[in-house]
Amino acid sequence: MGSTERIRNVAQRVAKWHGAGHQVIVVPSAMSGETNRLLGLAKEISSQPSPRELDMLASTGEQVSVALLAMALQALGKDAVSYAGWQVPVLTDSSHTKARIRSIESSRVQRDLDAGKIVIITGFQGIDEHGNITTLGRGGSDTSAVAVAAAMKAQECLIYTDVDGVYTTDPRVVPEARRLNTVTFEEMLEMASLGSKVLQIRSVEFAGNYRMPTRVLSSLTDPLIPLEEEARSGTLISFEEDTKMEQATITGIAFSRDEAKITVMGVPDRPGIAYQILGPVALANIEVDMIIQNQSVEGRTDFTFTVPRGDYARALETLDSSVKAHIGAANIIGDTKVSKVSVVGVGMRSHVGIASQMFRTLSEEGINIQMISTSEIKISVLIDEKYMELAVRALHKAFGLETA
Repeated sequence: MGSTERIRNVAQRVAKWHGAGHQVIVVPSAMSGETNRLLGLAKEISSQPSPRELDMLASTGEQVSVALLAMALQALGKDAVSYAGWQVPVLTDSSHTKARIRSIESSRVQRDLDAGKIVIITGFQGIDEHGNITTLGRGGSDTSAVAVAAAMKAQECLIYTDVDGVYTTDPRVVPEARRLNTVTFEEMLEMASLGSKVLQIRSVEFAGNYRMPTRVLSSLTDPLIPLEEEARSGTLISFEEDTKMEQATITGIAFSRDEAKITVMGVPDRPGIAYQILGPVALANIEVDMIIQNQSVEGRTDFTFTVPRGDYARALETLDSSVKAHIGAANIIGDTKVSKVSVVGVGMRSHVGIASQMFRTLSEEGINIQMISTSEIKISVLIDEKYMELAVRALHKAFGLETA
């Protein structure tokens, strides 16, 4: 949706699906750069703009997109109608700038579909119980699209983006990275949370919760590509039972550069110490990821955890002012030059030796592991950031991800 020409291309693609007999709902984002422009204007007016008014302002970007797309479809001879989120309505809570969808009324949209119309609904926004316009936060259009698809009981939700699917890892780091034909909701959620930027995390959560098959496709292909070819392209995010988990132990390698490590040293090893350290951090709205508590020595231990790098300074300040003296910690140290690398795959449930293979591969490359965390379908390690790309390439090769 970056320009009027791109909007015409979107219209051609939508018209193609509609012409094949499908009922089609489109949930577009704002035009490229528009939301940043609007928020920049707000900052010029006020250093602390009201969240409610920010939502009023930011929501206009999507309203421009839906109207222009409806016009483009009408120019192609299609009966199209656009709606803002409040007209549907898409009902949300009242958390301005980061609202969560509560319900979507489907009757109005269904009447239009039954009448043969193409329905276009603003992404990223809704309305709360008090009649205030709300927005869902960055990436909210993906979430809106999946939510609308679930509410309308769609056959499939197609997410068109600037990549042609989900890859085994970032092709900019590993040129041999391979596009996946299918990936499970669980795997996609792990990969999104671990640094993959293909889809917004909340949209994957929504798709998994409502069991809505979701396909990631490229918006940069020829809009008139044959429908049969387009329907088989991209990556389908689906259910575990629909994937061939026995054929792929590991699905992908995810990584995040946005990491910082903090160690609270010499704390008393007693019940409740973890809460006394992390409670104030949580109250400061700082997310904690990996956690390690060392073995006690003479009643004292070290407690280490990671936070987003952008929250590092604020986390240190919080600990220094609210925690250090209170619990009698010897010192607080940190490191912002760390990265997280993870292997992800539902195949871990039925295969052994994944951790040992991962650790052996890193050892052979001379990469030291600082922290480890695991779940049923992922293993993450924290390493020095200068070795991150080397680790990703080595693990990608070690698990044979370059071959189908």
